[in-house]
Amino acid sequence: MRTGPAVALPSRDEANRHNRRVRGTWWREGVFYQIYPRSFQDSNGDGIGDLPGITARLDHLNDGTPRSLGIDGIWLSPFYRSPMADFGYDVSDYRDVDPTFGNLADFDRLLSEAHRRQIHVIVDLVP
Repeated sequence: MRTGPAVALPSRDEANRHNRRVRGTWWREGVFYQIYPRSFQDSNGDGIGDLPGITARLDHLNDGTPRSLGIDGIWLSPFYRSPMADFGYDVSDYRDVDPTFGNLADFDRLLSEAHRRQIHVIVDLVP
């Protein structure tokens, strides 16, 4: 039986050192993953991605191990209340979540779970 060369994967400590390194300038030097909620992950079977779907996939983005993407932050495209004439880019209320994507409690849970994994969250603000 032939085997290939051993591959050294970064340890959890190395991943955490990387996260600490970018903490002060995370928005400038971090690795971001942009998420368009509508097409990311559907949690309720209606065919449209939503905030609980994003929360359910956070470990794929950064769980502190080399198996995940190891990102420092996520950038969320608009999920605010909207008449949806322009797929959420026609915001009608910046202070609320469009029911298509969930509710404010879902957003609070997403933030909490992201921060627990040391993932920063940026939201798209459409003027």
